[in-house]
Amino acid sequence: MENRSSVITFTLAAFPMTFAMRALSFSFLLFIHIVTLSGNILIILTVWKSHSLHIPMYYFLVNLSILDICFTSSIIPKFLTILASGNRSISFQGCLTQCYFYFLLGSVELLLLAVMSFDRYTAVCHPLRYTSVMTSNFCLYLTLGFWLIGFADTFVPTLLIGNLNFCGPNVIDHFFCDAEQLLKLTCSDTRIIHVVNLCCSFLVVFASLICILTSYGCIILAIIRTSKIGERWKSFSTCVSHLIIVVIIYGSSLFLCMRGITMAAFDISKLSALLTGIVTPLLSPFIYTLKNSQVKAALKNLVTWQCLEF
Repeated sequence: MENRSSVITFTLAAFPMTFAMRALSFSFLLFIHIVTLSGNILIILTVWKSHSLHIPMYYFLVNLSILDICFTSSIIPKFLTILASGNRSISFQGCLTQCYFYFLLGSVELLLLAVMSFDRYTAVCHPLRYTSVMTSNFCLYLTLGFWLIGFADTFVPTLLIGNLNFCGPNVIDHFFCDAEQLLKLTCSDTRIIHVVNLCCSFLVVFASLICILTSYGCIILAIIRTSKIGERWKSFSTCVSHLIIVVIIYGSSLFLCMRGITMAAFDISKLSALLTGIVTPLLSPFIYTLKNSQVKAALKNLVTWQCLEF
């Protein structure tokens, strides 16, 4: 790839900032990153240590926490380096690697949300069959399935981008290596890649969204048919945390369709990336903790147990 391209390094434009703003942003972003990692690791430890949470719903929650850790770590360390040193350069291979893992993890997270919605549909609409349907082997197959689909969905577009010619300029108008921004810098024909990207995006985004909407449509109908108000809320309360995460992630994904719009000095795509890559992984552990009595009880027991050990 180096022989075919005259550009071997890219420059990430990120956000225009003064030195003082960079220092403040670095401190704030580092704090957010530490809280994000701590919150998601705490969720993983809580589920692992609490036998009452060893059910499919929390197995997928652990997968979501692992994904959030990897997803936010694919962009924040490089952004922190830019803020700390002012060095905005990134190698061609490093840029392509970051681009691949960002969209791989993003695709897998969307597919995981679809699987989690199916889990909630089975629990609410078919409670008596839940344990026979959501077996350990079936959950494992679902996990392997959304990882393999995410890998295949992201690998082909990244491979095509890696074989493009980049003749300059080499400034990426983003704080990480965004595929759309990379395509603006190539001097090769990108029509095929745009079609492939569109098909791959349709496969993951819309297929997972249809699965989620169908699952929650059935859940809402099942809850409406329940005569007692208390039972309705009890059924719906198990879905609240997941539904909030779905709204946040898919809401931010809509901004990606508005890449040409600018607001002040910030591009909409940058705001969307900040929301999905930084804010959502930060909020996810708190949403699942605050909205779930089982997780709160298990977390309290874990903290008490650790305090007694010391």
